[in-house]
Amino acid sequence: MKTTLPENEKALWVLKKKGAQPISVIASELDITIEGARFHLLKLEKEGLVQSRSVAKGRGRPKQIWSLTDKSNSRFPDTHANLTANLINMMRETLGEDAVKQVIEKHESTMLSRYSKEIQEDSDLESRIAQLADIRTRDGYMAEYEKDEEGFLLIENHCPICVAAKACQQFCRAEMNIFQSVLGEDVHIKRTEHIVAGERRCAYKIKPSI
Repeated sequence: MKTTLPENEKALWVLKKKGAQPISVIASELDITIEGARFHLLKLEKEGLVQSRSVAKGRGRPKQIWSLTDKSNSRFPDTHANLTANLINMMRETLGEDAVKQVIEKHESTMLSRYSKEIQEDSDLESRIAQLADIRTRDGYMAEYEKDEEGFLLIENHCPICVAAKACQQFCRAEMNIFQSVLGEDVHIKRTEHIVAGERRCAYKIKPSI
């Protein structure tokens, strides 16, 4: 598990990728003992980075489930988000919405050019999704994908431009346009989860158009 977090904070990475989890899963992912995982979690809890709650299932003892707090976002890339958001708002106020639109369109064009060079057009859909997930991970989105009977689910566990995207959701529309272009017009893409809307991750359902 490659992360940029220090050893004693890698539990944050597990919770970021997998969502709320019991300590057994965290220990398994970190390849340490339950006691070792508890030591790290309690330290992170004191720092306000994680929290726990008891969940009762069936007749057994309630299970303690660990999750991230809002404060933990400071441990993940933000790509100078506040500065970007402020610049967008100043541009909107001084130059108008059309200027913001032009900047987003230029951003989309630049990103599309870079993605298109790395994603092979003649590869199958799964290969293109895998290549896209790899690029997005390198861009800080902690991306991965899953395959099911209906198609694929592209998952982004982190949004390094979240603050900027909240200030201007045209960023999110631009990303959808880029995905559509590099995966092909014969592919149907639907966003099913959205960090900007308050959900834990962004997720995109992808399947060939019928």
